[in-house]
Amino acid sequence: MTTDAHQPLAGITVADFSQVMLGPCATQLLGDHGADVIKIERAGQGDLSRTTLPDDVDGPENPVFSSLNRNKRSIALDLRSPEHLEVAHDLVRRSDVVVSNFRPGVMERLGLGWDDVHRINPRAIYAVGTGFGVTGPYAAKGGQDMLAQAMSGVLARRADPSRPPEIFATTLADYSAGMHLVQGVLLALLARDRTGLGQRVEVSLYDAMLSMQMQEATHQLMRGSELNWAAIPHTGTFETSDGALVLVGAFRVNPVADICAAIGIEDLSLRPEYATFTDLVANAGAFRATLAEVFRTNATAHWIERLEAADLLCAPVQTLDEALRDEQTTVNGMVLEMARADGSTVRTVASPLHLSATPARLRRTPPLLGEHTSEILRELGRSDVAEVPR
Repeated sequence: MTTDAHQPLAGITVADFSQVMLGPCATQLLGDHGADVIKIERAGQGDLSRTTLPDDVDGPENPVFSSLNRNKRSIALDLRSPEHLEVAHDLVRRSDVVVSNFRPGVMERLGLGWDDVHRINPRAIYAVGTGFGVTGPYAAKGGQDMLAQAMSGVLARRADPSRPPEIFATTLADYSAGMHLVQGVLLALLARDRTGLGQRVEVSLYDAMLSMQMQEATHQLMRGSELNWAAIPHTGTFETSDGALVLVGAFRVNPVADICAAIGIEDLSLRPEYATFTDLVANAGAFRATLAEVFRTNATAHWIERLEAADLLCAPVQTLDEALRDEQTTVNGMVLEMARADGSTVRTVASPLHLSATPARLRRTPPLLGEHTSEILRELGRSDVAEVPR
């Protein structure tokens, strides 16, 4: 592991009270770029992601937890204890950023709400991630990625409207909201340089999903109709003889003619039912069926070569395993290996930010529950506080 005093966030301390995806993925990115992230975990239980995979061979250090918590130190506290709550207050006093993603009201009941933190440390940035917002009809509703997909309109939009809505298997809302939280924290730190004061930063899974649909939402608001990129007739996923590919017929004067020439069939744009884009949309089912029949006659590599020769946008549909083993992934340095103290290896995804002068650094492997409790208590000068069992 390496340290780098010149990383952008070196000298910034983050008190991280957050759980599971939204908050931890945000604080991990801050830690990758130099922040001292102190992860406050519940004694005896820890971050909820430690038990997400209950039968995993690594137990609390399972892949889900390990994917979200490198470059952090863990302190185990029982915040119901006045003594341990005072330790949390000590952490707030020395922190530049305080992060949480509990339901609204939880931090306030612990005496760690915005008003409490601002009184203890006026310079602290108070970063909050919620499911649906801190006020409003859904404020108390449990926040979870798939629920935000469902309630924001994301889940309802699909390439084939005849098929039932299906949950995205990737955590779109959690990751997007986490990255928005990082952006808000960085902007608040810049503002503090000018004002000397911290401020409250709020993001939600719900808002992140609405924001992700900025084009579609603007079209809905201004035209009163659905904009669905995946439903454009010459764009979509097509099965081949050995897999599938994605074709995007965009940015062309006559994409139908170009696609037909590339795959070796008659120019369907000359047919009256496909002559204009409106005609094409009206007869999308028949048009896609024609393409699908052709693509099934040969392998993915064959069609990718033909389509790319015509400078048409296309790609093979890869599994995650294939993507992780792709040469481009290696060239981009997107697989990170970490050696634990016990000799085992964590293999995970690296930071997607590539800074030429101050790149992300691996300084710490994902911590054991309470691994740094004694160390952090010494730094706080709290030799009077007894550790609780991990």
